[in-house]
Amino acid sequence: MVGAAAKLRVARLSVYSNSTLVVLKLVVGILMGSVAVISEAIHSAIDLVAALMARYSVKMSAEPADKDHRYGHGKFENLSGMVEGALIFVAASIIIYEAVDKFFHESEVMLLGAGMAVMGVSAVVNFYVARRLSETAKKTDSLALEADAYHLYTDVWTSMGVFGALVLIQFTGIHLLDPAIALVVAAFIVRAAFDITRRSTEGLLDKSLPEAEMKLIEQIIREHQSEILSFHKLRARKVGSERQIDVHMIVPRGLSIKEGHDLVDHLEKDIKKALPGSVIVVHIEPCDEVCDVCEKLPPSKPFRGESAGDVVAGPPSKD
Repeated sequence: MVGAAAKLRVARLSVYSNSTLVVLKLVVGILMGSVAVISEAIHSAIDLVAALMARYSVKMSAEPADKDHRYGHGKFENLSGMVEGALIFVAASIIIYEAVDKFFHESEVMLLGAGMAVMGVSAVVNFYVARRLSETAKKTDSLALEADAYHLYTDVWTSMGVFGALVLIQFTGIHLLDPAIALVVAAFIVRAAFDITRRSTEGLLDKSLPEAEMKLIEQIIREHQSEILSFHKLRARKVGSERQIDVHMIVPRGLSIKEGHDLVDHLEKDIKKALPGSVIVVHIEPCDEVCDVCEKLPPSKPFRGESAGDVVAGPPSKD
């Protein structure tokens, strides 16, 4: 549960930082009359909602399986990402509406120095928190924390963009730069929403693991082919931070129950070492053909349990 505790700690940090930034940006944006700064406040508000959902989802996904959720609660993280994506689309729509309206009803932006200060602080704070989130997400393989980090990294760039726009307004007096940069912020937000929604949907629809991970699983199974004859129906999916893998293996007819159990146990350990957090289900099938391999293997042949590097790939020689 160390991973779950680390995820909760960094999720709380994100909640605290976003709460503070939302208040600062909103107050300063209203005093300035700046739609760009207010759009950043809305952006941070969405980040706050995302952080709250990330905290809740990582807490729920860490819950063990129960009688109503036999496969655990890992998909809470995917569901959280879906809701976050929808909220971000709503926020982008609000920003676009306000920015377009200001193009037709131009107004002067005031207190530019205060706006620059808030945007600078926001960029620094969000960069630090986003890096903490990203590091923890990689260590714990958490989609919810990864999504939260993505939001904050986007906020860093948009905050710097608003900072630059305020500097230009200070020197040029062109106040239409304010709604223009707000539209750029909205475009970043829409892109983030699309990416998060896509990735979350893939998890809910049980998309297969990446090709590189599937090939790694196949390679590990083949390294045990001195004990198995072949395998088929290999499937693997991602549920939160957990990988769920199942496969059918053909073994010699003379293999005992104990030998089959030891073989599967050894295979599972090798896969979990390569892909931590994996849950593996292996269905063993006896060879139903008359072949030299089955005939030559004695019924009492013990499972050797070699390390992967010592196993000779392929069935025993016919010689």
